[in-house]
Amino acid sequence: MRIYKFLIIFLLFISSCDNDISIPNIFEAKVIGIKDGDTVEVLYEKHPIIIRLSDIDCPEKKQPYGKKAKKFVSDLIFGKEVKIVSKGKKDRWGRLIATIFINEVNVNKELVKVGLAMHFKKYSKDQSYADIEEIAKKNKVGMWEQENVIEPWNYRKHKKKHNR
Repeated sequence: MRIYKFLIIFLLFISSCDNDISIPNIFEAKVIGIKDGDTVEVLYEKHPIIIRLSDIDCPEKKQPYGKKAKKFVSDLIFGKEVKIVSKGKKDRWGRLIATIFINEVNVNKELVKVGLAMHFKKYSKDQSYADIEEIAKKNKVGMWEQENVIEPWNYRKHKKKHNR
């Protein structure tokens, strides 16, 4: 009976320990999952980490180009070692906000360049993303070949309003 008490106390102690690992601002990791166009899962030192791509917002999966954005990211980085650069900030869902590089190519900017993401102006003041988006719009690339493009943030707001 004493051993069971000890075991229970030991297990409670272990489960209450902080399991967060220290994550540097720049690190390399293997991409193990693609949630959608702007959210990926990586493996860093045997720990899975969810990454939210900074500065951009991709169409939602049910929006036009949402699945294409996910496929583009998957084709580019799934199963590969990537470099992740963050400022150590997380969003409200606990995802690490970061830029991902594959062979020195900025994945976040590539998505905007091919018209599969928008500059997320609400959370990003980086003018280079706005400039890349303007070129994609001008060239009618990706989502910009359509008329009346609905921004992902407005799509989510509208969807949330109608699901109440």
